[in-house]
Amino acid sequence: MKDSVKPFSENRFRFHIYITAGIAALAGLLFGYDTGVISGAILFIKDQFSLSSGAIERVVSSVLFGAMIGAAFSGALADRFGRKKVLLTTGFLFAVGAIGASMASGVGAIIGFRFLIGVSIGVASYTAPLYISEISPPNARGALVSLNQLMITFGIVVSYLVDYMLSTGESGWRWMFGLGAIPAIVLVLGMIALTESPKWLVSKNRIEEARKALARTMSPDKLSEEIKTIQNSLDAKPSSWKDVLAPWVRPTLIVGIALAFFQQLTGINTIIYYAPTIFEFAGFSSHKVSILATVGVGVVNVLMTIVAIWFIDRIGRKPLLYIGMTGMAISLGILGLAFYMPQMAEALKMLTVLSVVLYIASFAISLGPIFWLIISEIYPLGVRGRAMSIATLANWGFNLVVASTFLTFIDKLGKAGTFWLYAVICVTGLIFCYLYVPETKGRSLEDIENFLKKDKGLRAFGMMNK
Repeated sequence: MKDSVKPFSENRFRFHIYITAGIAALAGLLFGYDTGVISGAILFIKDQFSLSSGAIERVVSSVLFGAMIGAAFSGALADRFGRKKVLLTTGFLFAVGAIGASMASGVGAIIGFRFLIGVSIGVASYTAPLYISEISPPNARGALVSLNQLMITFGIVVSYLVDYMLSTGESGWRWMFGLGAIPAIVLVLGMIALTESPKWLVSKNRIEEARKALARTMSPDKLSEEIKTIQNSLDAKPSSWKDVLAPWVRPTLIVGIALAFFQQLTGINTIIYYAPTIFEFAGFSSHKVSILATVGVGVVNVLMTIVAIWFIDRIGRKPLLYIGMTGMAISLGILGLAFYMPQMAEALKMLTVLSVVLYIASFAISLGPIFWLIISEIYPLGVRGRAMSIATLANWGFNLVVASTFLTFIDKLGKAGTFWLYAVICVTGLIFCYLYVPETKGRSLEDIENFLKKDKGLRAFGMMNK
């Protein structure tokens, strides 16, 4: 009789974990939609308000500046109020920002509401993968945390499709912004039904609540052992920001900040935010055609992220980083070459599209999901909130640098020089990943923390699980 009941119970637990992760990952969809939608909307806002290159950069970067602010406070908020309440609040702010931006009467109001959306993105980009990581079993954690990245890419492609469908009228950009309120409301309603992270509940000594939350994800005979494991990882819990800089924690901070640097400074958001602009540089004749080409790029992003999710717990994090970052460097080099030879005319269009597609595909199987996965895995539980917020803040800071300097770099270095610069940074990142980024496949969060406590330094951390 036990044999017939056990599979049913395991399926029920698995189903609950998947549903929980899926609802939390709606924050990723909002992240993707609200960052991607500007790529099409900015073409019409620029025309309607006669914006200069500097003004365009300010409109695009307002979200990123807000995301930096949100990321700076995300760890403290999630640690104090819990993962669930924070995700509920960000869902509400997403809705307010989307509706406000859609009704804006001037550029200043657009920037203000986009800044609010940015704050929500900054908080959610940290809290959603953290929450998913803490409710996931080790053997499925990579795929489930990467579900958040999949939803980011899905949100981006949905935003591109919306941009395309609404690209015929001057006021279409208002609907582009406003439709973002729909998934925000769904996130709020979904989070109401979910439990808090058991690990956070244990850290607040709310043991009975943690037991009830864990009862939805594992059999009753494992509950006490799991709670004891979590409590053991909290025995030496640091209590201040100073403890985040402890020598045994420092390697994880360096890895997180460096991955944030390489994820952004290899140019991903020049593609996400400016893809239609890049295609217009290459000679595409209209806003609508440029946006349509961008939709294809978004679809590739989604499909290759699914490929990454399939392989990330099978072959590991580092092999995907090697493959993806090599492809990124090659595609950036080709993209620079295409713009270095403008006499190619029609061939330039095709080469540009193929290079951007290869770049996106390579990013989607490597730095895209793996940055968010790694920073949800490598930090000790006692400092996880603060440390992840530092890495997330760094990510959005570097994102802001790229988005607010891309057009300026184009003016100063030329199109070819700009993409070649990103390619050089990508090669540097590949070397860093080989030397210092650990392989965390199949390791429990507690095992990773125990390795860190041996305090063997950054290089040893990078060699972990090799």
